[in-house]
Amino acid sequence: MACHRFVSHVTGFATQFGIDVAEVRWTDAFGMLTVPLFFLAGTMISAYYVDRRLNHGEQGQFHILFFLMSFFLLLVTVFGSLGFFGHFGAALDITADYILIALLCLSSGIQNAGITTASNSFVRTTHLTGMTTDLGIGIVRVMTQDQKKIKSVERHKNEVRTLLIFSFIIGSVVASFLFLKVAYLGFAVPTMISFGLYLVAKKGIHTNA
Repeated sequence: MACHRFVSHVTGFATQFGIDVAEVRWTDAFGMLTVPLFFLAGTMISAYYVDRRLNHGEQGQFHILFFLMSFFLLLVTVFGSLGFFGHFGAALDITADYILIALLCLSSGIQNAGITTASNSFVRTTHLTGMTTDLGIGIVRVMTQDQKKIKSVERHKNEVRTLLIFSFIIGSVVASFLFLKVAYLGFAVPTMISFGLYLVAKKGIHTNA
């Protein structure tokens, strides 16, 4: 809504890159090609603090991920409200919006990789394509599976997938109303949520220690 781009949709960036090249917009094309690298960087940060440690039998440092997310979102909130990213809702200007998109992609990459690792690749929070695909497969498994135990497990997974899909949709609706009213200040909400999760995760580390 801020600049007409889905920052967690890497496929969309690749598509937009092709369009910009075809229309000879080289600056925009270069921007669209490099922005997903920030999503990649976010996933690598998450892998370093969580996946790497879990593979070595250590506790994942989720609190660091939530702190980084809240910090990057706070930067977006503050600098966006001060006008550094231009008018909220204006068409994309890659020179003005590059840092905005980069920060949001970085946060999305951290979140998606962290939750993917925590859920053993069951949940990906930034997109619904994989979740919807899994739901379709799961529905057929429930319909065709003879073993009651396996059917029960798959049914439970489908319930979780359905809940996640509806939660994503509800979150999008709430966020749309919020951002239409307060523009960049709307980012204060995910900032506070991320910081709250940081405090919970930090407390959990001390409790386990």
